[in-house]
Amino acid sequence: MRKREYLGQLELMVLLAVIRPSKDTYGVQICNEIADKSGREVALASVYAALERLENKGLVTSALGEPMPERGGKARTYFKATAAGLKEARDAHNTLVRLSDGLVLER
Repeated sequence: MRKREYLGQLELMVLLAVIRPSKDTYGVQICNEIADKSGREVALASVYAALERLENKGLVTSALGEPMPERGGKARTYFKATAAGLKEARDAHNTLVRLSDGLVLER
């Protein structure tokens, strides 16, 4: 029986940030999305490390864009969720909803 690999919190946040927009996303955009929606600042290097792990798990794909003059001719790397990534995000969401059902969280 194959051992199931679960996503860490940062990996899940990165995956959700990749899924949110309707177009391909890149690292800085993902950092900004996480900061805007969660109130947490994350290091760009941490986001890229999580993206690499997600890509190795087959949950996201990456593609190099066109060179950009404002970036000194460097191209951005864009990320997109795969069907497996969408399923993993949906499964994680459903699990969290089920686990939190009926909880009374006090301050």
